[in-house]
Amino acid sequence: MNPDQYSQAIERLNAWAHAYYVLDAPLATDEEYDQLYHEALAFERQNPERIHPASPTQRIGGAPLEGFQKASHLERMWSLEDVFDFGELKSWAERLYKQFPHATFVCDPKFDGASLNLLYEEGRLVRAATRGDGLIGEDVTQNARTIPSIPLSIPLLERIEIRGEVVIPKEDFEKLQEERLRENESPFANPRNAAAGSLRQLDPAITAKRKLRFIPWGVGAHPFKTGSFFEIMKSLESYGFIRSPERTRCHNIHEIERVYALLVSERSTHPVMLDGMVVRVDEIAYQRELGYTIKAPRFACAYKFPAIEKKARLLSITLQVGRSGVVTPVANLEPVEIEGAMISRATLHNFDEIKRLDVREGDWVSLIRSGDVIPKIIQPFAHLRSGEEKPLSRPTHCPECGSELLVEEVLIKCQNLSCPARIKNSLIHFASKKALNMDGLGEKIIEQLFEAGLIKELEDLFSLTKESLLSLEGFKEKKAQNLLDAIQGVRGCDLWRFINALGIEHIGEGAAKKLSHAFGLAFHLQNHEAIIGLEGFGEEMAQSLLEFCRVNHERIEHLLGLIEPLAPMQLTPQDSPIAGKSFVITGTLSAPREHFVELLTSLGAKVVSSVSKKSDFLLYGESAGSKLEKARELGVRCVNEEELGEILES
Repeated sequence: MNPDQYSQAIERLNAWAHAYYVLDAPLATDEEYDQLYHEALAFERQNPERIHPASPTQRIGGAPLEGFQKASHLERMWSLEDVFDFGELKSWAERLYKQFPHATFVCDPKFDGASLNLLYEEGRLVRAATRGDGLIGEDVTQNARTIPSIPLSIPLLERIEIRGEVVIPKEDFEKLQEERLRENESPFANPRNAAAGSLRQLDPAITAKRKLRFIPWGVGAHPFKTGSFFEIMKSLESYGFIRSPERTRCHNIHEIERVYALLVSERSTHPVMLDGMVVRVDEIAYQRELGYTIKAPRFACAYKFPAIEKKARLLSITLQVGRSGVVTPVANLEPVEIEGAMISRATLHNFDEIKRLDVREGDWVSLIRSGDVIPKIIQPFAHLRSGEEKPLSRPTHCPECGSELLVEEVLIKCQNLSCPARIKNSLIHFASKKALNMDGLGEKIIEQLFEAGLIKELEDLFSLTKESLLSLEGFKEKKAQNLLDAIQGVRGCDLWRFINALGIEHIGEGAAKKLSHAFGLAFHLQNHEAIIGLEGFGEEMAQSLLEFCRVNHERIEHLLGLIEPLAPMQLTPQDSPIAGKSFVITGTLSAPREHFVELLTSLGAKVVSSVSKKSDFLLYGESAGSKLEKARELGVRCVNEEELGEILES
């Protein structure tokens, strides 16, 4: 084979692979493909300097990894707001129509897999990263290169992020399950877990053996000038990506509902697991104007499929104690399969719910996965009772520590702060991504540390030593040091993370940020009047915060000294460098627009909606559109969040 023949072979192999994996219309037999593949491979071994970057031989991946590196997305990967019926869809659409009465929509199946972000530069795949927390994921580039439906090169030279779902077809999933059982390996819970687990293999050779597919559903940073999301997705198809055959452009909610009904009817026979339909505004300009909430885009939603109902036997009811002390009854079920997942537990919410349903141990019950995620008992089949079923009485003492329980309306709580169950769950939350983000300190490790007696309180994390960790099963030098580094790395974290990590009932990420900005390090010293005066704080939130801070005052002070979190800078209009200045805000920022409006106005600035020559500043984030262009044309000073921080610090 000479160089010209090699180039032709690579072109033919890629065309065959595209027809097979993307179009599902084979152009050659397996024997023909294998023969040409090995001829190309032989040429590459003799001429390593001539290996084409798009050669199918380059999909093998490299050597096994020790772990995954972190990778930042150019633009955030957002979650979607869920709607569960036509009424909720109508309400969602009506909010959009108030601003854009002529908006059109694009509907896509919502595939049940693992989200992946592909970065192409100068036409080549340079990085693939999992969703992670939306801003930073794990670099799985070696594994992504083994997936045949991910092109190694595309004809677009500008930088672009292509987002989609890594899935495993149902048929291939069943074969994988059979293979794992033959080899005495644990089967996967469902196709979604199989896809996610395959994508996160440290050995790319294992990923290559799995029948994974990548189906695009959107883009992040991109150079497209078209005003239509539908047209952008058509461009991706021309680059060699799988096209979703059910993608439909709709002009009103009735057309959306027809597409939804069609997908629901095809749900059980579709080759890939679906859990709903994504509906988004087609017009890119409208998308930019609508923007985002703190969690999700306002221009898109996930229209979830109806829950699938199954009959199951309730074997027993056990009690779980959460980090706030709330005791929750959990139903233990005879395992039943729902949409590829084996369900053996379901929530019963609280004891009022048990009384309302009259659920008893031994009952046959109707079970659904609410939103295809949370197993939930709908009702017992009372007519099937034999008389041996046992009603559950309200507990009076904690199942973990034995202390007397407090009955608080529908909730039953353990007030003992030293209760083992409370401490373990508090530690799990304390170290989680939305809290202090101690990488490597997951539920299993915390359980191991707790059982070994190395930690009994939150503070004990900061007293761990390498010697004590090396005494545990599975810990070696590097793992122990990485864990210690992750724990010590939280010192000097943002104050809102510290507040959120405390696990205060009703105080989540958003409330923690407001407390951080309003009161700084004195957040736990405030009175009722100060707290209730914060926007969005109701009586229940205020009382929960006050009670927690009263009971745990000394512990909060101790933890503040250990962690030394950084409070946001507190300025007043008197010493503010932006007092009297006018700001326009555009694009996607790290917090809701309301947060920046509140910050700027508290420092004496005024926020206006449109750009003019009289504007002093334009604060811009990701996906800033025409306002940014206009501001630059008019000579208005344009700053991002980091530059705004530098101005305030000056």
